[in-house]
Amino acid sequence: MATDKNTITGFVLIGAVILLFSWLNRPTREQMEAMEAQRRYQDSIAQLQSVATQPETVPAVRQPEVPVIEELPDSVRTGQLLQTYGAFASAAEGSETFVTIENEKIELRISTKGGQLCFARLKEFVTFDDKPLILFDGKDESEFGLTLVTATNRVVNTSELYFTPVKSDAQSAVMRLAVNEHSHIDFTYSLKPDDYMLDFVIQGVGLNGLLSPSISTLDLNWRRKARRLEQGRKYEDQYTGLYYKYLGDEVEHLNEVKDDEERTSNRLKWIGFKNKFFSTVLIAEDAFYAASMRSLKLENSLYLKQFEAITSIAFDINGNEPVAFKYFIGPNRYSLLRTYDKNLSDDGELTLDNLVPLGVKFFRPINKYFIIPIFEFLGRYTANYGLIIFFLTLIVKLLLYPLTYKSYMSSAKMRVLRPQVEAINAKYPKQEQAMEKQKATMELYSRAGASPLSGCLPMLLQFPVWIALYGLFPTAFELRQSSFLWAKDLSTFDDVISWNANIPIITSVLGNHLSLFCLLMVAVQLVYTKINMAMSDTGQQQMPGMKYMMYLMPVMMLFFFNQTSAGLSYYILISSLITIGQTLSCRLFVNEEKLLMKLEENKKKPRKKSSFMQRLEEAQRMQEKKLKQQQHGKQQQPQQPRTRQQQPRPPRKK
Repeated sequence: MATDKNTITGFVLIGAVILLFSWLNRPTREQMEAMEAQRRYQDSIAQLQSVATQPETVPAVRQPEVPVIEELPDSVRTGQLLQTYGAFASAAEGSETFVTIENEKIELRISTKGGQLCFARLKEFVTFDDKPLILFDGKDESEFGLTLVTATNRVVNTSELYFTPVKSDAQSAVMRLAVNEHSHIDFTYSLKPDDYMLDFVIQGVGLNGLLSPSISTLDLNWRRKARRLEQGRKYEDQYTGLYYKYLGDEVEHLNEVKDDEERTSNRLKWIGFKNKFFSTVLIAEDAFYAASMRSLKLENSLYLKQFEAITSIAFDINGNEPVAFKYFIGPNRYSLLRTYDKNLSDDGELTLDNLVPLGVKFFRPINKYFIIPIFEFLGRYTANYGLIIFFLTLIVKLLLYPLTYKSYMSSAKMRVLRPQVEAINAKYPKQEQAMEKQKATMELYSRAGASPLSGCLPMLLQFPVWIALYGLFPTAFELRQSSFLWAKDLSTFDDVISWNANIPIITSVLGNHLSLFCLLMVAVQLVYTKINMAMSDTGQQQMPGMKYMMYLMPVMMLFFFNQTSAGLSYYILISSLITIGQTLSCRLFVNEEKLLMKLEENKKKPRKKSSFMQRLEEAQRMQEKKLKQQQHGKQQQPQQPRTRQQQPRPPRKK
């Protein structure tokens, strides 16, 4: 009983202590109000999240009014800010204002919220619909921030904090993230006159003891949406992407056709968010360490893609070594981008000119060392790029004319030998005599000095030029909004006929328009095909359907070129017209009777066969020998006797 009495006494005393402690630590009225406000705040956030996750078919409920932190009592608000931002709590509140810096080329705005670039306009250019060319405007389109880890292990991003402009003029600004009188982080921006390059420096002062002492690098977060700026979304989207350059190495880019991402532990020199004709590139004076990059396609009438990059930069919390960058915010003009590599060593070159896609690797040198220098040379004398393309076509055709003439002469030789070829065809009419017929025909050409393959050489040399221009013209900045005749912009299609209806198959292949330069190009190609087939008829039998295949190729060009650069279609149109003119002039001035007499004289001369002809004849002999062996084997093969089951049964007696 004594033990039970002592136990009961102990529980009573414990209960009394708990009640006394609860009474002494009961919340004050102000704290009760703060707790109630916090509860309402959390309930509101939870309700908003539940509404945001509902399907679109469910009607949205009326959103409750969300209390902001300013509605809380000062003591509670201060406590929450300290809990969230640590030493940077004083910079977590403020009002957003803007500082503008500009020069002759660009206008930039810097927001006090995050101290970041929030607006960029290129003064010399407009969009396809004649609006000011703005690359980005607002936090929704561009966001930049550094991730800070405080000494008390709070993780804070500078994009959430308010900076103060401590110095600004027309072309420079210093944005300060102040912690106290002796500790701050400065973002310094400065423009040079008449330049697209912006200097950007980050420097911390007195951060020892405020940031984690183990910090030697900071994470940098950069995100931007790519606006639609040009006519023809398909090709603008195709040439819009995220580019990056390895330190001392090549430039790479993410897939521009679909969503893509890349993680690398190698150091990078720069990361660029590129539109078809304009780019925003962040260049490190030292390097970016280990980056994660992502490109996402946006099905939106205003935007093409969203780019995101997370990387690391060296950072000295003692403030002895500032971190220096450069922003390039400007056009993807090849001649301009090359100038930024002047006076730089090979290892230090930026090679920003790789932002201009000059075609696939094998054909890039044609554009780099031939087409672009001609463009630049002719551009000194005229700003009309329709005329420049015309003169470029003349130069290319003049350089190829010796080969074109040789090709024509080859066709002419084979044409005047046509009666003799037809005689060979009559001599070997059977299908099993095809090898003898081919051998006799090749022997005729060899003795007369005609080569069937020489006629293909000009076309083979012309195709690399076409492929190179196919990669250059849609992205050549010089052609952007350059008008010629009815085309308003030679860098994209010249839609003389357009419609809004979505026609199955047709819309996906041709788009919702027809380009006049493309239609003219196809028409001229059909005429050239007819002339070329008539002049190259040598009397030899062709594969069935080859005639129609030759006409099908120009028609297919309509589907390839209708949505691309009008300048490219114009180039091929002029090139084809010049080729027709050269062919007809050769036909007019070449005497085919004298040419036939010369070929007959060649037959009488001893002629040394080329190594190619020797190999060809040897291959024909081997094939002929193999064919004869197969035929001889079939004749020698004895017939197999029929088995009992295979023998025919005698007719039944009726």
